[in-house]
Amino acid sequence: MASMLEISIMGATGSIGQSALQVVEWANREAPPGNPAFRVVALSAHTDVAGLAALALRHRPQIAVIGDESRLPELREALSGSDIECAGGQAAVTEAAARPCDKLLAAISGAAGLASTLAAVRQGTTVALANKESIVCAGRLLLAEARASGARILPVDSEHNAIFQVLNDKRHVEKLTITASGGPFRDHTLERMSRATPDEAKAHPNWDMGVKNSIDSATLMNKALEFIEAAYLFDLPAEQIDVLVHPQSIVHGMAHFSDGSVLAQLGVPDMRTPIAHALAWPERVKTEVARLDLAALARLDFQPVDRVRFPAVDYARQASRLGNAAATVLNGANEAAVAAFIAGECGFLDICWVVGEMLERFPSTNLADMSCESLEEIAYLDSRARELAGGLLGTRPETGRRKSV
Repeated sequence: MASMLEISIMGATGSIGQSALQVVEWANREAPPGNPAFRVVALSAHTDVAGLAALALRHRPQIAVIGDESRLPELREALSGSDIECAGGQAAVTEAAARPCDKLLAAISGAAGLASTLAAVRQGTTVALANKESIVCAGRLLLAEARASGARILPVDSEHNAIFQVLNDKRHVEKLTITASGGPFRDHTLERMSRATPDEAKAHPNWDMGVKNSIDSATLMNKALEFIEAAYLFDLPAEQIDVLVHPQSIVHGMAHFSDGSVLAQLGVPDMRTPIAHALAWPERVKTEVARLDLAALARLDFQPVDRVRFPAVDYARQASRLGNAAATVLNGANEAAVAAFIAGECGFLDICWVVGEMLERFPSTNLADMSCESLEEIAYLDSRARELAGGLLGTRPETGRRKSV
């Protein structure tokens, strides 16, 4: 790389944040002496004080921020004697995200990551976006703010990063395809899925992800969110975006062109590849990721999404037709249902059921009139969607509700 890049990582103790710091450490180790590839400006975590402190002492950022302000005294104690600034609370996370740096990795899980992502965009910082929920909830707002500030949004999700790498521009594009592993229940019957436990749902066969993202993969709701994200990022209508199940997770995304060409990005299922691409772009850095051996792999399989067992992608298409507010409602309802499933308060199949019910009822609610053009409006929509979803989970007929056991 030509010069050192200063980066901040919001959500440093999660799987994406830790993978990013592995990329940083490896790239710096491989760089010429005295000329590191990256320097860390800010790290944040929600509640993991020990994890954040360990990472801060290893990578020496200017500031470490714990989102749960009540844990700030613990963080100060853990970092006492160092020259690392400490802060706590959600406002502090947002302020840290607005600090000058070359790139910010937005890796806070769920809608909670929106405020810090927006703060970085408003500063004109290039954002490596690993928080798909931010753009699902606030795609119009984020992109408008990026245009106003000159910020660049680079996709980190493996599927969108793949398309970014092969697309160049949209001339002559017929459609985009994002792939799905199918998750741990790809070959399960509905009856077997109805008895799934949170531990089973989070056991992803290919990817090392956090609990929420892994459960989203099991329902294919992660593909619903990625479908909406792709429409925003690449400014294409839903009709030009497709989803294919690809169990090996080797082909991550494809762009189909009017002359019959299909360009695809391939790589082993390791998030350090798209993270490294986004952090170093437009350059590239070396990673310790295993290299792809197609001869050893021997075959690549693809199949359409089973829309009966996995209706989430259809819900994404429905939300796209209903407008921006519907995407925010879809995300909020899903986050509420996933939290209920993890807590043992509903069954696995209830997650998609409640999202479908929310979208069916959406046009007749006052939520449909909201424009999603301010952070306050989006926060209200998200909160209301969670509240309504929680109420719906308590009304599903007992014959259809299957709590995890």
